[in-house]
Amino acid sequence: MADPSSYRPSPGQIPDSPGVYKFRDEHRRVIYVGKAKNLRQRVANYFQDLANLHPRTRTMVTTAASVEWTVVSTEVEALQLEYTWIKEFDPRFNVKYRDDKSYPYLAVTLNEEFPRVQVMRGAKKKGVRYFGPYGHAWAIRETVDLMLRVFPVRTCSAGVFKNAARTGRPCLLGYIDKCSAPCVGRVTPEEHRELAEDFCDFMAGRTGTYIRRLEKDMMQAAEEMEYERAARLRDDAEALKRAMEKSAVVLADATDADLIAVAEDELEAALQIFHVRGGRVRGQRGWVTDKVEAVDTSGLVEHALQQLYGEERGDAVPKEVLVPALPEDTEAVSQWLADRRGSQVSLRIPQRGDKKDLMATVQRNAQQALGLHKTKRASDLTTRSRALEEIAEALGLDTAPLRIECYDISHLQGDDVVASMVVFEDGLARKSEYRRFQIKGFEGQDDVRSMHEVIGRRFKRYLQEKERTGEWDEPQEPAPGATGPVPGAAGPAAPGATGSTPGVTGPVPAPVLTAASPADEIEPREDDGRPKRFAYPPQLVVVDGGQPQVAAAKRALDELGIDDIAVCGLAKRLEEVWLPDDDDPVVLPRSSEGLYLLQRVRDEAHRFAITYQRAKRAKRIRSSPLDDVAGLGETRKQALIKHFGSVKKLRQATIEEICEVPGIGRRTAESVAAALASTAPAAPAVNTATGEIMEEDDGGAS
Repeated sequence: MADPSSYRPSPGQIPDSPGVYKFRDEHRRVIYVGKAKNLRQRVANYFQDLANLHPRTRTMVTTAASVEWTVVSTEVEALQLEYTWIKEFDPRFNVKYRDDKSYPYLAVTLNEEFPRVQVMRGAKKKGVRYFGPYGHAWAIRETVDLMLRVFPVRTCSAGVFKNAARTGRPCLLGYIDKCSAPCVGRVTPEEHRELAEDFCDFMAGRTGTYIRRLEKDMMQAAEEMEYERAARLRDDAEALKRAMEKSAVVLADATDADLIAVAEDELEAALQIFHVRGGRVRGQRGWVTDKVEAVDTSGLVEHALQQLYGEERGDAVPKEVLVPALPEDTEAVSQWLADRRGSQVSLRIPQRGDKKDLMATVQRNAQQALGLHKTKRASDLTTRSRALEEIAEALGLDTAPLRIECYDISHLQGDDVVASMVVFEDGLARKSEYRRFQIKGFEGQDDVRSMHEVIGRRFKRYLQEKERTGEWDEPQEPAPGATGPVPGAAGPAAPGATGSTPGVTGPVPAPVLTAASPADEIEPREDDGRPKRFAYPPQLVVVDGGQPQVAAAKRALDELGIDDIAVCGLAKRLEEVWLPDDDDPVVLPRSSEGLYLLQRVRDEAHRFAITYQRAKRAKRIRSSPLDDVAGLGETRKQALIKHFGSVKKLRQATIEEICEVPGIGRRTAESVAAALASTAPAAPAVNTATGEIMEEDDGGAS
């Protein structure tokens, strides 16, 4: 690891003008390229105290061995030079988007004497007009098949074209009027090129002109009683309309725009682009990238614009580019886009209307793309095996953690505090083993105490199941003078035990909780109705949080005498892995599959916890005193409320009056009256300003 001070330039050497800088490693390879309005200020930021740098930036400056820069005249030139150097040197610490698949384009080869319509992939070629990209090649072929009725442009390969010209016979498409057959001289090169240009105009969104022209010609042919020609023109117009219907109108003002959305986490980002031409979505593409540099959403957008339009000119750059966040130097980026288009380009964030709604759709696609990318990584057996091995190596485990349990706490400002337990076995989610907990040991917000309680309850149940099934470990001889529990020995006895277990040497630790119901967990049940067992211990417990949460989990295990289960925590801010009793975190490499797996486990625990917390809060809000009446179903509850109008009036009713409700017998009426009496409201509130008594009207909920 290099010391940045060893190659730090003196401030006087660095100019304060716009420019582009390169960091090189000891082998003179370019590892990072950046641009700046003021080179002196920007480069100096990399040579501050390492502790103040983002971990990714810290890794870059300690890998580098030198820095150099190039001065340019304007910020737009700096943007262009940065893009050129990133493309040339492929620096390892720059964000580089990669296509999650090779997208097909509809291409028209205007650089040939007889332009050809075809499907193309890969790098774009000069002189070729591109439309798309499309999700599937068959979508292009369906569109072309419809449009060849009106624009019979050549679609055959060079070999087929030359063979037809040699024999004087056109191919099948020429016989069925889906090709103008320039190969045999039915049309001149100029007429065929005009057809190809009309095809391009229609695909670019200028659709109304051609449809109106066909309909006008159709009416004229009908007036002249050329009914066969009129029918053919009618079919041509219908074919163009069907081709247009394949891409629905999303922007009513016939806008030409590209919409870019970003979904990101600490390690990766997914980008989705919708190409809208003439108000219709003409293409879509997506990229995924590793966040190898310290970059925010604005930076990701700027990198995307460079890659998307770096090789484009003219109409390929649209009039509007809609983004989720503006680049840091919006004016320079807008000018760079305008230079490439040849006219003004609007770069902005949509604020309202159809464009904002469409941007939300693009954002959902980006989120799904990121989730799919992570799922694909997780589903690969080799990747999962490598991830488990990396976790074992980083945490110093003897074997790979084939079963991982992760815990997360969720609440809303201290109310409805719940916890989740998710299980991953062999790197895959085992949803049948998930558990949910209500925190009942105390009131209020305290994530550390909550974590201690949940871990204690879960592993207390594990020890009880172990005792019940006779799976206690063989007792070990205590060390001379030892007075505490034997490491590896069984933990606490079942509820009601007095502190010792037959066959176990030494005292058994006291249970963490003494709640009357051991089944606070919301969990599946066995066929006989008993709660499903917590019978399988994990090799690794992961908690969502840093040092305090890890310490609480470890303390809970120690109190139960369990010392053969590893514990770690994953902190969200920098994705650091914390171990018990360590003052410094374990920082896994950015590209570590182990870190990806830990992150997926943590995110799943968070999702499961917050889903339960929201459901619990919603149920509490909708709760009613009638919920506690045994045997009173939803239908009869609604009948009571409908008859009396509110719970308040029902509470004031006599048992005889309650019995008048259809379906309510005397025993049920007595139960309802008793339940409402036990939940009687406090004295009515009084408005101290007016002396008015605030009437209660609970309307069936309390």
